[in-house]
Amino acid sequence: MDVEFIASMSVIAAEPAESRKLFVEAIGLPLKAAEGDEYFHSEEIGGAKHFGVWPLAQAAQACFGTPEWPSERTVPQASIEFEVADADAVAAAAEELEAEGFELLHGAREEPWGQTVARLQSVDSLIVGISYAPWLHR
Repeated sequence: MDVEFIASMSVIAAEPAESRKLFVEAIGLPLKAAEGDEYFHSEEIGGAKHFGVWPLAQAAQACFGTPEWPSERTVPQASIEFEVADADAVAAAAEELEAEGFELLHGAREEPWGQTVARLQSVDSLIVGISYAPWLHR
């Protein structure tokens, strides 16, 4: 696996509005969301390609197709995504991780916004993604 850079870091928030009080109001990060969306994020923070406050319900939807985090899994606190060269590299990385004995939350797939990603949950409960986001390569 050839990781090119860290593509994204997100806090996973069970209470998104409360988390935004810290990151947006107190710290002053320039996080914004599309109208009606709870996912506040920015690509305008120095040293970060992408930082966000990801609602737990959206993380559960992305990983399991339901807004409820499975009760048999530890609730994650954060998500990190490592960027690879292209969509095929995501699929190869997912196969490599499975061959090493890691259980994927889901294999390589293209999200509606154009990112290809495979995810797993680490022993520390971190959501770890292997990702290809075309707009980060322009």
